[in-house]
Amino acid sequence: MSKSCLERFRDYLALERNASEHTIDAYSSDIAEFAARIRDDEGFDDWAEIDRDQARSFVMMLHDRGDSKRSIQRKLSAMRSFFRFLIREEVVAANPFTRMPGLKADRPLPEVMKISEIERLIAAVGKYWNDAVAEERSRPQDAAFAAARDGAIVEVIYSGGLRISEAMGADYGDVDWGRHILLVRGKGKKERLAPIGGPAVEALRRYLPFRRDAGGGRDAASPLFINRFGERLTPRSFQRNLKNYLLTAGLPPDLTPHKLRHSFATHLLDAGADLRSVQELLGHKNLSTTQIYTHISAERMKDAYRKAHPHAK
Repeated sequence: MSKSCLERFRDYLALERNASEHTIDAYSSDIAEFAARIRDDEGFDDWAEIDRDQARSFVMMLHDRGDSKRSIQRKLSAMRSFFRFLIREEVVAANPFTRMPGLKADRPLPEVMKISEIERLIAAVGKYWNDAVAEERSRPQDAAFAAARDGAIVEVIYSGGLRISEAMGADYGDVDWGRHILLVRGKGKKERLAPIGGPAVEALRRYLPFRRDAGGGRDAASPLFINRFGERLTPRSFQRNLKNYLLTAGLPPDLTPHKLRHSFATHLLDAGADLRSVQELLGHKNLSTTQIYTHISAERMKDAYRKAHPHAK
């Protein structure tokens, strides 16, 4: 049985564009949504029938539903990419999504944690597991392992400005213990070097004996962060634990690991780091992606001015 156009497009994204699974799934979901809403059939595969009027109708439906400008832009991008692929494959003759009026996406400023809040979060990791042992919700050896591992994860993400997927994807051999550097594999499998500070390195060293006892290997390809069965820890597992730590610290439970990355960038700019360096550290392809953090730093500076200067008001 021959593959559908969408299945072939997924193969193209994975094999030729080296796209991440997240991107492939997001594009597939957007294309399936178009088929379901315009043709009332998620399995629709006769794409030569789609015209510009149907493309416009899709955008209007998203508007009427109340989708954000950013969400609509992403869906349009997915459909344009899909039809470019179909033209290449000689499935369709034209792209009905070209020259579609663009939407200027709203770009809310990312939430940033204060340094004191990050310190509270780090302290909460150990407190949560100590309480779990005292309340007999966890065995001491399991609690000690989880506390050491998750404390190291928080430190590494904040210290290096990592995405949660990058931290969970790190291998034992990616850590340069002498130079305090971590090899990071970012979006599109692009590699970069992330410096990790002294507290993060010390947290990792405290975690290593627990990792060894849980079956973690010392070969370069062994996962750095593992569960108690010796397998690579998943982002979902850590995020589940993070909610407990946030509650213990008295912080909003909807904070995510990505807020640590936002905080990393903003704190660097607050301290005088130049934008290009922060771009490199974050692994951003375009400087415009990094520039949003300058707005956060500017807002924080103005807020401090308003509070401190006698003639600010």
